Amino acid sequence: MVPSTSSYSGAMSSDSTPDPQPIVDRVHRQLLIGGQWRDAEGGGTFAVDDPATGETLTHVADASVADGRAALDAAVAAQADWAATAPRDRGEILRRAFEIVSDRTEELAVLMTAEMGKAIAESKAEIGYGAEFFRWFSEEAVRIAGRYSVAPNGATRLLTLKQPVGPCLMITPWNFPFAMGTRKIAPAVAAGCTMVVKPAGLTPLTMLWLADVMTEAGLPPGVLNVVTTKQTGEVMEPIIRDPRLRKLTFTGSTEVGRSLIEQSAEGLLRVSMELGGNAPFVVFDDADLDAAVDGAMLAKMRNVGEACTAANRFIVHEDVAEEFGRRLAERMGALVVGPGLEPGVDVGPLVDRNQQDAVAELVDDAVQAGARVLTGGERPDGPGWFYPPTVLVDVPASARLNREEIFGPVAPVVTFRTEEEGLALANDTEYGLVAYAFTRDHARAVRVYEGLQTGMVGLNQGIVSNPAAPFGGVKASGFGREGGAEGIEEYLETKYVGIAL
Repeated sequence: MVPSTSSYSGAMSSDSTPDPQPIVDRVHRQLLIGGQWRDAEGGGTFAVDDPATGETLTHVADASVADGRAALDAAVAAQADWAATAPRDRGEILRRAFEIVSDRTEELAVLMTAEMGKAIAESKAEIGYGAEFFRWFSEEAVRIAGRYSVAPNGATRLLTLKQPVGPCLMITPWNFPFAMGTRKIAPAVAAGCTMVVKPAGLTPLTMLWLADVMTEAGLPPGVLNVVTTKQTGEVMEPIIRDPRLRKLTFTGSTEVGRSLIEQSAEGLLRVSMELGGNAPFVVFDDADLDAAVDGAMLAKMRNVGEACTAANRFIVHEDVAEEFGRRLAERMGALVVGPGLEPGVDVGPLVDRNQQDAVAELVDDAVQAGARVLTGGERPDGPGWFYPPTVLVDVPASARLNREEIFGPVAPVVTFRTEEEGLALANDTEYGLVAYAFTRDHARAVRVYEGLQTGMVGLNQGIVSNPAAPFGGVKASGFGREGGAEGIEEYLETKYVGIAL
């Protein structure tokens, strides 16, 4: 993997393949409700598999509707005391969590790679990124402020204050099982909100590990409750429709997000959604091609391409498209594919067979429509859900991967002639999470980043994620922001008090 100049980077330090089983065996595999680890009602469990082998790592509790209700009960019961906790105390808990995670990066990286598949260097990078949300929001906790002013007519005084939204439901995805949790949990803790967290069924172990860390850091019982389940819709919908819940936050597909928003409408919940993406990566004829290829490797290959921010469409000026495609294929083809825990591996498996099938189908569709394969393009035999880094050129407009999120290590290249055409191609999607643009023309750069219909833009860089910046999209990529000064606002309500004299 190309080295990153951002804070999101990591390196494999061990020369031997670690055994994940002792770490897996130490993780709680029950539900965390009201500060107590407990079995699911009826004792149900489900399997967590290793994507590199397809074999089962362990089993975790499979929560029922009653378990979900009990988790919300615990969050509601803890809300008043937690909201009244001093901001400094809330911040110190987050700071301790940051320090604990930082000290145990090696352990968590092995666990995360075992259940999700990504190369261990990628896991370490995610941990470094995700832990920063604890540090960032530990500092934001003491900066929640209102204002005091004189009414324009001078007759009264206007007091504005911020208060926690209340109990929150957080549904997190499988692709970044640690960072997507910390990005939601940290601002909620800082704001004074209690939580029910439902991690993805494919990767629940990381969240269970994190819940244990939060308890160790001093988070009171009931503030964070974790419900693992394979019956997601059945268990989550009653929580969403419960009038005591005040906020829903979800990271995942646009299709599921739309359904959750419909359910949330009954209670008029505060909602934040980080949904699908179809990120364009636009390379102009004046771009620094070395920088563009470096950026492409980051934007495409981060997390095996299983990221909502992954570059999905490479839109390259026709004068440089051939050279860009050749260089990108050379770099992609040199990556080492294998089990993520093995030393020297750059690209681990996809998360499961369904994801592998989906990526293979998109590539096959493009090739049948006329695209040329410069590297990769063939699903390997053997155990595990691997797919090779793939570069396609001469991709026709009709190819499905121009419209659908790939979520895998596949880079399709299309060409354009004019700035206007390049921008139009970039915006020709229902999604609007992130876009990348490479140009050395300052005036063009301004026109392009102002004209791109996305919530985030990477200008001459292939990565945008930063805890100090607001992460989120527009259009079908959702609404609300996580991180930055804006992130804590998602967990705060504004109250106005008119004061008579």
